[in-house]
Amino acid sequence: MKREQGRLERKRRAERYGRSSEMLAVLALRLRGYRILLRRFRSPQGEIDIVARRGRTLCIVEVKARPDHDSAVLALTLGQRLRIERAAQALLARHPQLAVCDLRFDLMLVGRGRWPRLIADAWRAGMA
Repeated sequence: MKREQGRLERKRRAERYGRSSEMLAVLALRLRGYRILLRRFRSPQGEIDIVARRGRTLCIVEVKARPDHDSAVLALTLGQRLRIERAAQALLARHPQLAVCDLRFDLMLVGRGRWPRLIADAWRAGMA
């Protein structure tokens, strides 16, 4: 029973850390001039952490919160990228007015005690 409680508490802490990291990422994007359109967009194909726009560029932003930026970069797997790309297609199907924008996949790295670091154009769709 104690093992299960410990596991649940670790899961809750990780969820809180992830949510606070996403809020920090949103703040960092807003300060850079991005308009936040959606947070935690979900579709059967996958989830997008943040959908932001600046000018004609629609940014699909994946937030990775790890102890340091290097481990955050390594945390984004090929499978995750493919799910995010499929979710982006679902987003565009649901919001066709966004199809006029240039689509870009970004990665926001959040490390403990550090300001979030944006990697713009972190990967290209279909370039697995």
